[in-house]
Amino acid sequence: MSGDGVDDRAQDRRGDLGVPASQDGGRDTEIAALVGRLTGADDLDAESRRSLLARLVGLLAERARRTGAAGLRGGRWLAELLTEIAPHLPVRDAATLSAHHGHLTGEPLADSLVRTAMAATTAVGAAGGALAAVQFTAPPLLLTAPVQLAAETLVIAAIEVKLIAELHAVYGVQLHGSPTARAGAYLTSWARRRGIDPLKGGSLADALGTAAKAALRKRLVRTFGRTMTTMGPLLAGAAAGAALNRAATKRLAETIRADLRRQTGVPLAVRL
Repeated sequence: MSGDGVDDRAQDRRGDLGVPASQDGGRDTEIAALVGRLTGADDLDAESRRSLLARLVGLLAERARRTGAAGLRGGRWLAELLTEIAPHLPVRDAATLSAHHGHLTGEPLADSLVRTAMAATTAVGAAGGALAAVQFTAPPLLLTAPVQLAAETLVIAAIEVKLIAELHAVYGVQLHGSPTARAGAYLTSWARRRGIDPLKGGSLADALGTAAKAALRKRLVRTFGRTMTTMGPLLAGAAAGAALNRAATKRLAETIRADLRRQTGVPLAVRL
């Protein structure tokens, strides 16, 4: 995730964090690529999003079989996946964000960014519900339901972690360190629902320590529970999942923005 170096800025403008792909093989690399693609909202139609989500479910099912049942309990598996993926998320710097959002800056840019993230998590809930509706017509496929929930949880978390990173860029709160260290700090921010103060000693050093990893697992389990609404019959789950995701992303953004405003001295008014 973006730092102050010229190389980092160039990579962020391209939407590429410059982190080597996963060494576990092509399928794990594809998982990261699919999650990155699904973090967008404005350039995917509903059918494409469902197709990408279905492909992600298939890849996660394969990986879950390799991991074994013991590794899937307590959110540890999801936390490890998200930790692997986070440094590869296509996070943009403030200049790129402004160009992508009608040359807005400051609070209006943050407003637009949050609306886009809300649209993205809403769309994931709708896509998951639609996929579940298809599965209810084919009972044997219900065996994939837990993996579908894991896929939705992973994408929603990735969208919100990316949002947190980009909000820090909009408010001019710069993090230093390696892409992996910065990604760890943003994951910790997501897990604890707090903005990052880079002037506070240890903000990067403490990222994804033992306590932070436990908080990350807890937060993922809660998000997983929320995605269960998409398993409702017919398309009722799609509507419920979409609404819950939208509301949760909005609450998270409000909390993070309040912290960032306090750090930067921006007035505390929220305009969404």
